[in-house]
Amino acid sequence: MKEEFLNLLRTVKREGIENLIEFLEKSDFFTAPASTRFHGNFEGGLAEHSLKVYEILKHKVENNIKGIKTEEESIIIIGLLHDICKTNFYKIDYRNAKNALGVWEKVPYYTIEDTIPYGHGEKSVMMITEYIKLTPEEKYAIRWHMGYTEPKEVYNTIGAAYTKYPIALLTHEADLEATYLYNI
Repeated sequence: MKEEFLNLLRTVKREGIENLIEFLEKSDFFTAPASTRFHGNFEGGLAEHSLKVYEILKHKVENNIKGIKTEEESIIIIGLLHDICKTNFYKIDYRNAKNALGVWEKVPYYTIEDTIPYGHGEKSVMMITEYIKLTPEEKYAIRWHMGYTEPKEVYNTIGAAYTKYPIALLTHEADLEATYLYNI
């Protein structure tokens, strides 16, 4: 899975992409979970989730009825990197729980250690732009991929972003489908 991810990312021909790949390889991106308990809460869940979002997003762009056009390079960047903000974000801790025999034992679980408290989508945009330039549609798609799980005070802003850049709506849908239909 890591090789598939990196091979796709290496097709992006932008200045700084190799530095971004180096950052990912030195980080916990390929071993991190996608969440603590909601989806992909297993080792490697983040990379698997990101690949699935890319696959779904690519299908949505190729088959949408509105004729939304987005370059393959943008689909790769958006799909694979929308959750880069979760890099170096989860830590393993331990808690006591009863096993199948009713005996207490220490069991590992994922917890959050947010050393860069900058939000979610906006943090991913910030992290990516430290390495490569993003197009406006890429920025909007990544920033608003959480959709209406954002606070209701920004619903009008989300709607405006989805109207201006429909790829942002397709990204949100792809993220939801990967999470709820594939549980990753």
